[in-house]
Amino acid sequence: MSSLNLNTWARPRFMLKQATRSRSMNFHLFHSLTKLHISSPTTTKQKKSQLSSFYSSFSVSAVLTKDDTLKGEEEKEKSAFNFQSYMVEKACSVNKALDDAVLLREPQKIHEAMRYSLLAGGKRVRPVLCVAACELVGGREAMAMPAACSIEMIHTMSLIHDDLPCMDNDDLRRGKPTNHKVFGEDVALLAGDALLAFAFEHIAVSTADVSPGRIVRAIGELAKSIGAEGLVAGQVVDINSEGLSDVELEILEFIHIHKTAALLEGSVVLGAILGGGTDEEVEKLRMFARYIGLMFQVVDDILDVTKSSEELGKTAGKDLVADKVTYPKLLGIEKSREFAQKLNRDAQEQLSGFDQDKAAPLIALANYIAYRQN
Repeated sequence: MSSLNLNTWARPRFMLKQATRSRSMNFHLFHSLTKLHISSPTTTKQKKSQLSSFYSSFSVSAVLTKDDTLKGEEEKEKSAFNFQSYMVEKACSVNKALDDAVLLREPQKIHEAMRYSLLAGGKRVRPVLCVAACELVGGREAMAMPAACSIEMIHTMSLIHDDLPCMDNDDLRRGKPTNHKVFGEDVALLAGDALLAFAFEHIAVSTADVSPGRIVRAIGELAKSIGAEGLVAGQVVDINSEGLSDVELEILEFIHIHKTAALLEGSVVLGAILGGGTDEEVEKLRMFARYIGLMFQVVDDILDVTKSSEELGKTAGKDLVADKVTYPKLLGIEKSREFAQKLNRDAQEQLSGFDQDKAAPLIALANYIAYRQN
């Protein structure tokens, strides 16, 4: 195969539609190389400033007197958002909910395999995004938790299947042997299938204090984000592009907008829908999620060639071995980093109309994704 044919796919058209209950997963490119305005290389001072904003989105204005300085520091201490504490608290809630949802029962082998990967740790970025979006629009954690768990089940399914010999053929995931290395290919495949099926059952039967209409709408969003117009579309084009020498940025963005960004988008949009968000709020958060979704993959591509397997908790350099097209391969590492920074700025612009105190978790999560090290 010398070139990749996307004629059978709708060309990506990233377009913010009028606020509607449903939408197509046909995305337009975020940036093309001719439109991407990349700034000069980031200085050490700028990097320190960016890393500082990771921990807090708040700042204290310059002051003239000692008393004013002390007062400003006191106000900062009171208002500063503690991202680390927030993530620990939410991840604990998610982990408990996952443990309660997928119990060890008969047939024991399949449930052991499901729990092995589902409870293996991980950053829990997707379920936390779901809960944070729900709370931003006025909902409560409990309203979004079944959906958050369902998203993590689907994400885990995608990892189990990705690691299979017929796909990426990987031996390490989250610092542990991959599912098929422990349970065999047959059981690993079925464990992924079971997690996918149970995800929809869980959100349908366990979501409380949310109208049936919103639950159905959320299920529809989730299905689109992982099907042939979402995650699967990205996976297929990714497979077909391996080993090609003429893959362009347009195709790379198609892959990652669908393969990675779609489920991150679903996480945020589900939270907003279940939390009672208006159509306008849902669409703004959808845009935010698409930007951070693509940014997540750009950073992932960078880490794959700059970190070790021990640091990542998964096999490093596997994209290079598989001859996959990546952002560093097309743009270089430095321009890829600048691209990620631009996506972060664009994402946070979508939150400008929300209460900034309530938006602090999403702002901090965007910064975390931008500057993560594994």
